Amino acid sequence: MPTVTAVTPSIRRAQRRSGARAETGESVSSRYSIAVDGATLGDLSLDAIERLDIHVGAEVSDRIIAEITRETQTLHTYDRAVTLLAAHARASKELERLLVKKGEPAALAKAAVARLTEQGFLDDASFARQFARTKLAGGLSRRRMQAELARRGVARDVSDAAIDEVVIDEEVDEAGACEKVATRKMRSLRDLPPDVQRRRLYAFLARRGYELDDVRAVVDRLVR
Repeated sequence: MPTVTAVTPSIRRAQRRSGARAETGESVSSRYSIAVDGATLGDLSLDAIERLDIHVGAEVSDRIIAEITRETQTLHTYDRAVTLLAAHARASKELERLLVKKGEPAALAKAAVARLTEQGFLDDASFARQFARTKLAGGLSRRRMQAELARRGVARDVSDAAIDEVVIDEEVDEAGACEKVATRKMRSLRDLPPDVQRRRLYAFLARRGYELDDVRAVVDRLVR
């Protein structure tokens, strides 16, 4: 029967992902390469090693070999999710879709996202609040923020609650925000004829999702 011949720290994986794993507080030494009959079979976490009773000299059945392979694939997808999340804040559905796009199996991508959510490293409500705060500062309207969060897979009730919270905290007046953004935009349009100013300013504000009544009023005030 095949026998485990080595259990060694996975140095290559630890070095490659040390920065990402630091973000989640997970030890870079918690990955171990498993060799069976002298050939590396895969990488396991300490939890999996204990659960499967892997140790040097242990005989492994076909079932255990299949488990090691499955655990290695699961760990690879999880580690990739950690890396992507450390590089950029993401919503849970957005991260899951990205993992699949990069070639990870859908079931393992879903499991990795569920694990990160359970660990508290993925939180759509927190992500939506952070997103709304950043985009409000950049002059994006409520409607556009809702659309952007929906595109990232954030549920409508979660995005609405986050936007409401930020709007209240920041004391945002959307009509006032519309005028502020329009005033900044007019600096780049000031040398153009009034009819061109009006057309371009209207299109600019409409693309940002402001209410059309607010857009018309602001354009009328700024373009003479």
